[in-house]
Amino acid sequence: MAIGTTSAGLSADEIVRLSREYTLFPWSAQAAVAPIAIDHAEGVYMYTPDGDRILDFNSQLMSVNIGHSDRRVIDAIAAQAAKLQFVQPGFVTEPRAVLGRKLVELMPGDIDKVFFTLGGAEANENAIKLARLATGRHKIGARYRSYHGATAGVMTLTGDPRRWANEPAMAGVFRIPDPHRWAEAEARPADEVLRETEQVIQMEGPNTIAALIVEPVVGTNGILIPPDGYLQGLRELCDRYGILLIADEVMTGFGRTGRWFAVDNWGVVPDILTLAKGLTSSYLPLGAVGIRRHIAEHFEKNVYYGGLTYNSHPVSCAAAIATLDVYEADGLIERSARLGSVLRGHHEVLRAKHPSVGAIRNIGLFGMVEVVRSRDPYTPITGYNGTSDEMKAIQRYCREHGLFTMYQWNGIHTNPPLTITEEQLADGFAIIDAALDISDQAIAG
Repeated sequence: MAIGTTSAGLSADEIVRLSREYTLFPWSAQAAVAPIAIDHAEGVYMYTPDGDRILDFNSQLMSVNIGHSDRRVIDAIAAQAAKLQFVQPGFVTEPRAVLGRKLVELMPGDIDKVFFTLGGAEANENAIKLARLATGRHKIGARYRSYHGATAGVMTLTGDPRRWANEPAMAGVFRIPDPHRWAEAEARPADEVLRETEQVIQMEGPNTIAALIVEPVVGTNGILIPPDGYLQGLRELCDRYGILLIADEVMTGFGRTGRWFAVDNWGVVPDILTLAKGLTSSYLPLGAVGIRRHIAEHFEKNVYYGGLTYNSHPVSCAAAIATLDVYEADGLIERSARLGSVLRGHHEVLRAKHPSVGAIRNIGLFGMVEVVRSRDPYTPITGYNGTSDEMKAIQRYCREHGLFTMYQWNGIHTNPPLTITEEQLADGFAIIDAALDISDQAIAG
C-alpha cells in the first residue's frame, strides 16, 4: 500500500493514522486515543509537522529536565555511537566507569555502588530483588498513593487503580499508611502516620519484611510532599527493625525538587535509591539503582541473581554523563529551587481567583493544582478511580491553546523543564488560568 507523504515526510494526519493502525498505546482504550504528532522539539517547546508550537509544561513524563535538543548531549550520543555502540555487560567501558563514579559522588551518604538498568521500572524491580537477597526476607511494604512502574513486580507495589487490572501479581506486598489520604487537602502529622506504620510492621512481622519502598515526594498521584519528620521517622523505623528503606527517585531525582535528590531536602540516606528519567533527561533510556556499602558488601561473596541485556549500555551512559554536566554547568539544580517560589506564586494566584482550585503543592519545579467541587467539605472534582467531564474539558482547552501537561485524577501537573524562564512559566499559567473557568462554571451550577 502506498503511503502519501509531503516533501518533508509524512503529514501529521498520516502519522496519527498509521500510529493508531499499527501500534498499541499505553493506559488507553485504543478507540479513544487522540494523539498529537510531534515533528521536533527545542528548549521547552514541541512542534507539530504543521508548525504548531506546544509548551511542554510537564517535561514529557517529568523527565526532560534539561529541555529538548541540547546539543551537548546530542553530540555526546553521536560521538559514543560512532565509537562503540554496544557490548554485553560483562565487558566494561569508559562511559560505564565514569558515570558510576559520578553518581556515587552525587548520591547521599555511603551509597557507593550502582547497578544500571534500562529504565525506572527495571530499577525498582532490581531494588526489590537486591533487598530480598541481601536480607533473606520476602515482604515489601508500599503505599496506596504511589506509582512504581508498569512491570509485573512493581505494578504490584503501585497502590493506585492502575494496579487493579494487573492483579494478582507478585506475592509478599503489603500496604503502609500514606501521609496524604484520599480526598484530604493536607498531610496528616508525621508522628500519627509513623505510629500507624509501626503498628503495620509489627502485625506483618518485622523479621519477614525486606524493605519499605516510597517515593520521597509522590509523583503522579498528586505531588504529595511529606510532612517534616516523616522520612526521618521512616528511616528510624527501618533501622530499628532491620528493614531496608528504598527511595524511588525516578521522578524526583536530578533537580526536580530543587536538590539533586528529593531525600536531600530532609537529610535522609536510603539504603537503596532508584533513578531514571532525568538521569539522561530521557534523551536515551537508562535507569540506575544505588546501594549503600553494607548491601554492596553482601554481594562480594554472594551472587547477585539479576541481569539485563542493556545493563550499562555505553551510548546511554554517555548521554547521562553529558546530561549531568549540563545540570552542573548551567546551575539547573539551583535554578529549580529558585523558580520553585515563582511557580508557587502562580499557584497562589490561581487559588485566590478560582473557587474550583483546592490544594496547591510544589517543591522546586514539581507542582500540582488540585481541582475540586467544594473546598468545604473538601471534595475533589474527580473520583480516585476515574475522571470527570470537567477535567477532560480542561485538558482539551489546554491542548487547543498550545499547552501540554498531565491531568492525573483530580489535578493539573505543573512540572516544566528546569530550563524554563519566568516568562514561559507565566505563559503556561495564563492558559491554565483560562481553562479553570470551565471547572468554576461547573461548581457554580
